[in-house]
Amino acid sequence: MSATRLLLLIEDDEALARTLTRSFRRRHYEVVVAATYDEAAALLETCSPGYAVVDLKLKGSSSGLECVQLLHKHDPEMLIVVLTGFASINTAVEAVKLGACHYLAKPSDTDDIEAAFEHVAGSTSLKMTNRVTSIKTMEWEKIHQVLAETDFNISETARRLGMHRRTLARKLEKRPVK
Repeated sequence: MSATRLLLLIEDDEALARTLTRSFRRRHYEVVVAATYDEAAALLETCSPGYAVVDLKLKGSSSGLECVQLLHKHDPEMLIVVLTGFASINTAVEAVKLGACHYLAKPSDTDDIEAAFEHVAGSTSLKMTNRVTSIKTMEWEKIHQVLAETDFNISETARRLGMHRRTLARKLEKRPVK
């Protein structure tokens, strides 16, 4: 397999993996998919991709950061983009330290990912924004994070957040989890 346009997609969400695979294939990439660290390691024994897209939070004990480390160790020249629905400064810094060339928050599409592959070098001309994250957005991100940690158990999430279960249910009705 040619490394120039071979892309390894490490994503445990089957629907997203199918969508990204189709989209990258239309752009003339050859795509191989893994859902776990072990599957990715097995694929690296038979192929050497030039590109990788890694989901930060994988089901089970696999971590996207472990996958980034594995990929970078396999080929330090590989362009690795980390995708996450749980963006944080800590994980972004760690991903880059471990070898990722870019870190994107979901939802990101193929255009965003391909642009990240092309924009490997940093730029000092990036404009700083004055946009402050709203309290509602921060609250929603925290709720979603705890929901994911509890496997979407409403009662346990409410307990961990220190709120009544019905209050959490009302908040979720206003802004459903996708």
